[in-house]
This record gives sequence, C-alpha cells and structure tokens, in this order.
Amino acid sequence: MTMPKRSSKLKSMNQLTTEKRKAVVAQLVEGVSVNATARLTGVSKPTILKLTRDLGEASAAYHDQHVRALKPATIQTDEIWAFVGAKAKNVRPEREAEGWGDVWTWTAITDQKLIIAYRVGLRTQEDANEFMLDLAGRVNNRTQLTSDGHSSYLGAVSNAFGFDVDYAQLVKTYGGTNAERSSEAKYSPPKINGSKKVPVIGLPDRDLISTSHVERHNLTIRMSMRRFTRLTNAHSKKLENHTRSIQLFAVWYNYCRVHSTLKTSPAVASGLADHVWMLEELVGLLD
Repeated sequence: MTMPKRSSKLKSMNQLTTEKRKAVVAQLVEGVSVNATARLTGVSKPTILKLTRDLGEASAAYHDQHVRALKPATIQTDEIWAFVGAKAKNVRPEREAEGWGDVWTWTAITDQKLIIAYRVGLRTQEDANEFMLDLAGRVNNRTQLTSDGHSSYLGAVSNAFGFDVDYAQLVKTYGGTNAERSSEAKYSPPKINGSKKVPVIGLPDRDLISTSHVERHNLTIRMSMRRFTRLTNAHSKKLENHTRSIQLFAVWYNYCRVHSTLKTSPAVASGLADHVWMLEELVGLLD
C-alpha cells in the first residue's frame, strides 16, 4: 500500500511570506488554537510555534521600548489565571521544574484601555514587586491606581511608587464555597456579596476606585488567546510559548485592535501611534 504524501502546503518558517504570516497571526489573536490555525492556513504546527516565539520576542522588545513616558489619569490592575501542561495539583516534580503548573498574568490597563504593563509569573510577592516596578517606570505623572485586595500589592505599590501615587484597593467579598454551589454554577464566577473601597496611599477619588475595565479585559484575553480557554486541551504545553503569545497579544491589542468604545486603538488614543496598525506592521517587527 502506498502511503499518501504530506501536503506541500505545509510551510517552514523561512518560507513564509508576509501574507502567510499575517494569516497565521490573524487566527492566533482571534482565539483560534494552534492546531486549527495549522489546518486553516496550511502552515505546519512547529512553524506556527516558531513564528509565535519570534514575533512574541520582537513584540516584547517593542513594548518595552515604546510604551513609556505616559500620563494616564487612572490605572487598574488585576491577575488572570491559566496553567501550563497541567494544573498545579496534577504536576509531577520533574514537570514542575520545566515550568508546568499554574501561571498568572499580571496586567495593568490605563483609562485609554492601553496595556501599559504586564508580567507572566506566579501570584507571589516577588512577582508583584517586579510588576509594579515595571509599571512605575512607564508613568510620568501622579496617577490613580486601583487593584483588587491581593495583599502583595500593598508592599509592591509602596516600594515602586513611594507616596507619588493615589492608590486604593477594591476589596470584594464572595458568597459560598464550590462545595455549596450547584453543578450548573461550578464554572461560573462566584456570587459577590459586596465590595469595599479602601484608600491606601494618597487621596484617591472614590468615584474612580474601580477594577471593572481590567476585569472586562480578562474576558478579552480569554477570548483572544485559545490558551486561556477553560475546559479545553488548547492550554499551553511550554511556558515559553505561553509567554510569547501574551507578548504578541499585548502589541496586537494596543496597536492593531480597534476598541469598540474608543473607536480607535489604545495606542492611538494614548498618543503612542498616529494610526491603527495593519497586521503587516505587526509582523514587520520581525525585520
């Protein structure tokens, strides 16, 4: 029996044209999985992963250099959970050393919906410190900052900003435990019993103490990156691939995606660009 030949349409990285790179990126940033992107574009899975890593690295360098010297009126921060390989409770020690387990993405969103800072890591004091130091280095004014009630923020914000910030926490209280909730509601957000606005540093405007925008942005992250979709097998298998995907997403979201409220991209609204980027400009970062 003669085995069928593999399709000649499967392209390697050095054979990809700009149009093919655009096609791959367009799928990835709209929530399509890597395997589905390979089927839709005819590009092999290893090539897609290499493109993601290379373009993610280039995007991180661009973000680090250009998303600076900003003067946002307000900033909201939050952390979004995902996992690499398997959830922490199911990871063997040898896999944990490879980066498997829970992974948290810290994000900071300005009033112009710009991702001003992000960090991939754990939900620890060390990560909070590094995240806040990075954020403080991108701000050129006294801004109002709001986070959730995660205790690591307290020391991290003070260490990074000193007293040159108006900082508050929005502390929410939730009702019931997973054991008490019905099976239909198991994967739904828990019921919020109440919230409390807690000023921490400076004189934050109580009317502006909110995390609504950054929490809504968490949904955009889950919809735009298949790796974050719960209850599927599309999760990241390597920490590097996970990180590079987030780096690519951040520049695409800031520069290419037209925000429905702003009617332009966050980068244009923030004065970082004079036009909404086309995908050619994003993939052009590779050059």
